[in-house]
This record gives sequence, structure tokens and C-alpha cells, in this order.
Amino acid sequence: MDGPLGDVSLPGRLAEPGEGISPEELALAARNHGLPLEALRYDITPPGLHYVLVHYDIPEIRDGSVQLTVHGRVRTPLALDLAALRSFPAVTLRVTMECAGNGRARLVPRPVSQPWLVEAVGTAEWTGVPLRLLLAEAGVEPDAVEAVFCGADHGIERGVEQDYRRSLPVDVATGDTPEVLVAYAMNGGPLPPQHGHPLRLVVPGWYGMAHVKWLREIRLTETPFTGFQQTTAYRYRQEPDDPGEAVTRMAPRALMIPPGFPDFMSRTRFVRPGRVLLRGRAWSGEPPVARVEVSTDDGRSWYDAELAPPDGDGRHAWAWQRWQAPWKAVPGTHVLSARATDAGGRVQPLTQPWNRGGFGNNLIQRIVVHCGWGEPTAEWDELRRGASSSPAGTPRP
Repeated sequence: MDGPLGDVSLPGRLAEPGEGISPEELALAARNHGLPLEALRYDITPPGLHYVLVHYDIPEIRDGSVQLTVHGRVRTPLALDLAALRSFPAVTLRVTMECAGNGRARLVPRPVSQPWLVEAVGTAEWTGVPLRLLLAEAGVEPDAVEAVFCGADHGIERGVEQDYRRSLPVDVATGDTPEVLVAYAMNGGPLPPQHGHPLRLVVPGWYGMAHVKWLREIRLTETPFTGFQQTTAYRYRQEPDDPGEAVTRMAPRALMIPPGFPDFMSRTRFVRPGRVLLRGRAWSGEPPVARVEVSTDDGRSWYDAELAPPDGDGRHAWAWQRWQAPWKAVPGTHVLSARATDAGGRVQPLTQPWNRGGFGNNLIQRIVVHCGWGEPTAEWDELRRGASSSPAGTPRP
């Protein structure tokens, strides 16, 4: 590429063998943030702990200037301010949202981009208008095939100047399983700026790239959308010129709350000998999760965890599920892991599912734990008492 963009907006690439994280990747990691894994204890993630990925800048939007337009292949174009949107019946859904690039930094070779480990996830209660109601009000024409969503965030990526845009097939946009939301509230309060204030899309079961933030326009089209974020980015590819397959629904994943306490720099965990209650969350883009297994010997053997069903009624079907499992810690070094299987039989892999973008990498988590001194931990008894009323049940002795 000639001109000033040639040095600053490069095509995607793979890190060279032994190449460390670049200053550019470090800058991305400083702007964006993941969920501290100890926050998996919360059923609903506080907004400041929920993962954040912002492609460009957080736009400045004043509430009084908000107007969502619905146009294109519709019978009645709409222009809706916040008051008009709030006049529609409101729905609140609890939804687990995960970045499509979660786990990218653990891949070998490593795709150079936002260097996620496993923390790019969170679960919130989103309140808003079902998209199907807005589209019914507008009247979708029979020849419409996709709904294209445009955010107010604007930037350049790989030499392409763009607003952030993504599309959904019309049957997903107008469907009720899952029910897509145009959301204006998070956990009972207004959307925070980093989470799309004042409007965002919420697409239960889909990776985060589909949940367009700072939403300002919905356009129904009679042909498939071919914008950058749809046909260049967010594709499963093995080679640069491979057209790839679209990234859509989340793969099953289980994460464990790291037990014990950490070393500051390495985050290596330390526990005292005795019984430890291992806990975590599991989810899938095709729920529910049917099984969670735990290994305490680096994947050589596995045993079943106790898995809670989805919380609440159908409104929580798209949220993560709690799990817990007992472990007797003995002196030595241990590698702990958990893996999920969803109702469709999809299982987390033990080897990396590699692709050039680093998308959908649901390789099992590995937590190195050192045990070897001190009195038996009181954590087991405390957690067992707290878990006695939990849907996950009482742990095995």
C-alpha cells in the first residue's frame, strides 16, 4: 500500500517464532480489558469488570441527539429517539458475551492483534426493545435477506476507512430464539460509554463482534452485506486468500476461578494442603451446557463436576452456568483444567483449533497450582456451607 497508511494499517499477520508482544498489541491490551477470573463468582458481571473491546474510539453521543433509523427494504422507514424506543415493550435478558478472539494470544503461531488470553467474557442483564418488534413496525419487504447494523464508531482497519458495520440474516433478526435486542440498559442502569451508550445490539449466543455498539442505523438489504467486518474480518481462515467461514455462535467453554492466591507477576497459584472446592462457569452459543469435567493432572484424567442448570426461566437460557467440583490438594505442582460439553455434543478441545484470525479458540484452560506448606485450607468448609443452598448442589466429600 502506498501513502501514509502503508506503515500504519497493515494486513493481518502471524507473529514470527519467538516474537514477543509488540508495543501496538500492548496498547490494544491497555485500551481493552478482560474479566478478572475471580469475578466469575458473580452471576451478573458488574459493568466495570465485564470484558471490553473497542475497535476505534468511544464516540461522544449526547442523549438528545440519539436517533435510530430503520430503512432500506422496509415498507415504513422509522426514525426513533430514546423516548420512542422506550414506548415499545421492554425485555430484559441475561446474556453471556464473549469476544471472538478470546484465547488468541495462546495460539502458536500467534495472530498479531488484541492479545486475549481467556478473560474476554462477561454476563450482563440487558434491557431493551426486541429487534423483531421494530422490524415488524417497519414492515420488512419479502425480498430482504439481511439486516445491516451501523455503529457510530469510525476508523481505519487494514487501509479501509469505515464505520463499524455487521449484518445478521433476516431470520435471525426477526426471530425470537434467540430474541435479538436493541438494548438501552445494562444491569438496570444506562449503558456505560464503553458498552455502547446509548444503544447497542445484543445477539444472544453469538460472539461479541455481532453485538454492534453505539447503534445508529439498521438497513434491510436485498443482497448479502459485503463490508469489511463481515467478509474480511471475523472469518475462520487457514490461508490469507482463503474466503473462510463466517464467525457466528460461541463455542462451548468452561472457565475455572483460579483457587488459592497468586504470585503478582506470573499469576501462578498457591494453595495449602487439604480440600479445595473448584468453581467456575460454563457456556455455549448453542445452550445449554450438558456436562463439565475437571482435571487436576494436566488432562491425563477427568471427573465430572456438579453443573447447575441455566438460572431462572427462558430469559436466562443464554447465560453461563455455575459448576463446582471437589479437589484434595496434596504437596506438589498441579495443572488444573475444566472442559465443557454442550447439549449438541460439542466438546472443548485438548489441542488448539488454529486459524489465522485467532477466532473461536476454546482450548481448555490450564492453571498451574503449587501446594506444599501450611495448614489445611478453611476454604473448603466455607465454600461448602455457602454452596449448600446453590442449584449446583453440595460437593462430594
